[in-house]
Amino acid sequence: MKNFVANPEAIKQQMLEEIGVSSVSDFFEKIPKEARLDGLDLPEGLNEPDTKNLVTLLAKQNNTDLLCFLGGGAYKRYVPACVSEISSRFEFNTAYTPYQPEISQGTLQVIYEFQSMICDLTGMDVSNASVYDAGNACAEAMLMASRITKKDKILVSEAINPEYINVIKTYAHAADIKLEFIPFKNFKTDFKGSEDKIISNDYAAVLAQSPNYFGEIEEMDLLQKIKENSKTLIVACVDLISLMALKKPSEYGADIVVGDIQSLGNPVCFGGPYAGVIATVDKNKRQLPGRIVGRTVDADGKQAFTLTLQAREQHIRREKATSNICSNQALVALNSTVYMSVMGKNGMSQVAYLSAKAAHSLAENLAKKGYKVLSKDFFNEFVLEVEDSDNYLKKLKEAGILGGLKLDDKKILVATTELNNQSQIDLYLENV
Repeated sequence: MKNFVANPEAIKQQMLEEIGVSSVSDFFEKIPKEARLDGLDLPEGLNEPDTKNLVTLLAKQNNTDLLCFLGGGAYKRYVPACVSEISSRFEFNTAYTPYQPEISQGTLQVIYEFQSMICDLTGMDVSNASVYDAGNACAEAMLMASRITKKDKILVSEAINPEYINVIKTYAHAADIKLEFIPFKNFKTDFKGSEDKIISNDYAAVLAQSPNYFGEIEEMDLLQKIKENSKTLIVACVDLISLMALKKPSEYGADIVVGDIQSLGNPVCFGGPYAGVIATVDKNKRQLPGRIVGRTVDADGKQAFTLTLQAREQHIRREKATSNICSNQALVALNSTVYMSVMGKNGMSQVAYLSAKAAHSLAENLAKKGYKVLSKDFFNEFVLEVEDSDNYLKKLKEAGILGGLKLDDKKILVATTELNNQSQIDLYLENV
């Protein structure tokens, strides 16, 4: 237990002398005073029963019974009961990397199957075993494109989820990568307006999201045509469910595909956990961050699974690490693997169809009521113009409906999933 006992004063003083200061406060002198905390304003500690009562009261403030028409990167979809039943088995009670393949064959096989399913969805050759979330995946794909092309400039669509853009900016700043943004017109990325840049060969990649943050299906075929004679990579950020109805990224020449697996069997849990995924063509596989599970045979000729590519900062060749990501979000990926296995292609296709059908039905009926639907080519999300966003959403919430995400004072983003059946749509329409 000695490692968990606080150092005595003599040891503390010895450590301070070693670094050349006389007290702990001197150690923090270089930090501006306005940035320092003058103690923590915390209440007295509670005993266990009182703590439990307090947490229960706080939990009751969460209302999870509201009808949900929220989107913007997180979607309330139906999760079959068997998903949590299977993924909560004791064999899967750790998200840590299975370094010892001889005792982790089940976990390794799940990750392998997950990778295989992601490749099937996207049309890519190889997938990693997930990263933190879609924003993180976008940023890692940007770094990956820079390594592949040896270029330090990236073109990014402004129609990408703003949270993803913030993560990309943070990574780019630290990696000395220059970002340039392609503006959007009528909620679609203006690829034509940036044609000269895309074909210039000055940029490592162009990063676009389809359907984009506003729900619009981007003209990715046009992007492919524009860069036909260019070495600029296409990084496509996708809604994986939408790929059951829309073109696979491989069909429009994407080099790297990223997305979030939250909507594949994972509930909306007050902001997480999510998991991002990156897939690519075979020639780029050694630049994938995270880790990849491979299938082989053991000494007896039996099928076996093992970690194959995992260039990470903890390993011997850490100077060649592609990322410092240490968690592969294995439990979230496990949920997605079970979900995709249970639903199958037909089930997931039906989910995509019902989601899109609900969105178009709601949009058409809102237009009949005099509202202006600003989106045209959308999947399951659209931009709606209203007189006052706050009043519009407040009125719906009073009726037990989360009516959408506020974009500005007159625009909201409305999303539907397979859970928004006709009765929910009718209730929405009755209260606007």
